[in-house]
Amino acid sequence: MSTAARVVVLPRETAELRIEEVNLPDPGPNQVVVKQFASGVCHSQLHQMHSPRRSPVILGHESTGMVLKAGSNVTHVSEGDIVLVTWVPRDIQAADSPPEPASLEVSDGIAVSQNVFTWADHTIADHQYVVKVDPDIPKDITAIIGCAVMTGAGAVINTARVQPEQSVAIFGVGGVGLSAVVGARVAGADPIIAVDLSDEKLEFAKRFGATHGINASETDPVEAIHALTRREDQFTMRRQPVSGADFAFDCIGIRTTMEQIIPACRNGYFGAADGGTGVLVGVPMTPVELDAVDILVNEKHFIGSIGGSCAPDRDFPTFLDWQANGTMDLDAMVTARYTIDQINEAATALAEGRISGRAILEFD
Repeated sequence: MSTAARVVVLPRETAELRIEEVNLPDPGPNQVVVKQFASGVCHSQLHQMHSPRRSPVILGHESTGMVLKAGSNVTHVSEGDIVLVTWVPRDIQAADSPPEPASLEVSDGIAVSQNVFTWADHTIADHQYVVKVDPDIPKDITAIIGCAVMTGAGAVINTARVQPEQSVAIFGVGGVGLSAVVGARVAGADPIIAVDLSDEKLEFAKRFGATHGINASETDPVEAIHALTRREDQFTMRRQPVSGADFAFDCIGIRTTMEQIIPACRNGYFGAADGGTGVLVGVPMTPVELDAVDILVNEKHFIGSIGGSCAPDRDFPTFLDWQANGTMDLDAMVTARYTIDQINEAATALAEGRISGRAILEFD
């Protein structure tokens, strides 16, 4: 028996979102139907909205919900279980085959997704994208664990493996960047330098563990990071004092920030220690030019982090523990709430930079 759902659809030829009433099919052998409580509103959806596409698209990739139906091959969840929906396979090493992205028949064709769709009051997903969690978790704020938290915090603890006393700079302190700040604090990093264009956002980041804030609209963030991290007892190949962050995380993905994180990194220590690491976390939408001489001479590194290098089955319990014990204040991080009927308003607010943390959609 099908399941009635209200789903946000991105048409093929316009960025104006519409809400469509559809019937979700019964789950296939490897699928799960989920009644949703809340979904995160991620900046990467704006990229999809303003990029060319060949078909309608169904959006959203992080949520909290309850299983309504499970396919015949699904064993890790059953009807009534509380789950997090995410876009990263929960345990890809244990998967018999690659998970299938969701698609859905809508009024103007077959709408496709980037693995899952969570801007809907009900969704259907491959079981690899559904993670069983404690039924007593908050059903609203935990929705952002499936992307924002795992992407930001995971980049710090999994991809970069930041160690105590290492210096960290985080460019862009929205939901992903704030999660990276928390990850850096948990790792024992010092200093933790937040970089953004808004003094309000920089002060907000200090609530989550940032030790310094740099407003890149008022000062050169690269110079400011080097001034905060100067080490008089270490010298570069050019016999200058070593300075720069051990790790610089770009949680935005625009050309300017992608080209700033390597110069912001620590220079190598005259053959005794290599240079710092720039970590690309935000989704890049433009080409980038890197200073190859800086990378070579100062032995720096430029790496990517997709989904925080997370395995949801392994990492989501940790993030839920952080929320439960106060290490990560998701109540404070969720700064805007919308209904599904307000989805265009939510997208506009996000595009205009009016959401200081993370926005969520709440469903009845």
